[in-house]
Amino acid sequence: MTSAMSQRALHQAAGQGLRLLAADERCREAFTTPGSVLQDVLSPAARRYVLAPGRDEFLGHLQTLRAKSYRIAVEFVGEENSDPAEIERVVDEYLAVLEHDPEPAQLGFDLSNLGLTVSRELAVKNTARITEAAAVRGSEVVLSMERAPAVDAVLDAYRELAADHPNLGVTLQAYLHRTAQDLDSLPLEGRKVRLVKGAFNESTANALGRGPALDQRYLELAAELARRGARVSLATQDATVLAEAKERGLLERVTEIEMLHGVRPDLLRTYREAGYACRIYATYGENWWLHLLHRLAEHPPMVLTALADIAERHHDRGHTVGAGY
Repeated sequence: MTSAMSQRALHQAAGQGLRLLAADERCREAFTTPGSVLQDVLSPAARRYVLAPGRDEFLGHLQTLRAKSYRIAVEFVGEENSDPAEIERVVDEYLAVLEHDPEPAQLGFDLSNLGLTVSRELAVKNTARITEAAAVRGSEVVLSMERAPAVDAVLDAYRELAADHPNLGVTLQAYLHRTAQDLDSLPLEGRKVRLVKGAFNESTANALGRGPALDQRYLELAAELARRGARVSLATQDATVLAEAKERGLLERVTEIEMLHGVRPDLLRTYREAGYACRIYATYGENWWLHLLHRLAEHPPMVLTALADIAERHHDRGHTVGAGY
């Protein structure tokens, strides 16, 4: 027991360290510098989680995953974008993806990638553009969640747009102390709600740390969302939480299990083979610094896999799309 607890504590500390690196402005600036050594060195590790740098290659890879009977969510990776031209390019990218056949059944994005760092109005306008185009194609949009200071802006945008956009859903973070109270003010009936634990470093005043208390809160929130009529996506890679959800009969009440591409493909495959609806959250693009570090933080032992991925490049061996799924 002591050894298991020590291992869990080590993983929690490693996850916190990875999240601190993800948020470090010096690292992020070094990553975005033209000719970045950091980007070049880490790119083999990123390709495990980011399917492709460009749209055409990415869409081709999705066919492989769909053929294995997975549902797919699509994100053009990026966040905290304040360049007006780049913001418009991101919107255009989502609109272009929606023109593809077959169309993506679900899109996801951070409002900070669509203009929230410039103004709330710009982010709402751009979200409406994408959500309306998605509705024409029969697709859903599920807003991602961001750091604690941006939560109010994201939830306000969701409330404002939800009445006119029935295909709009939202992500909620179980670790935030406020989330249980937020349920009372959000449109939930019939809406897709992605429930995640939470990926950012937050103070104890705002959030629970990783551990059994957060696991229990996650399961309780999932049950409450299902009770309120939300179409719940259990977005977690935590095998212990999923096993407990199964034990409680919760997997029969939620819409699906969702995992981020590349994190625990073997675990997701186990549930798919057991007959549960499973979704892969798949990303593409080149602005992947935060995405990579957060994925490693989700399951810190994957740092060893990342180092192995970097070594593989020197042997001219890359990833096989769909491996493990």
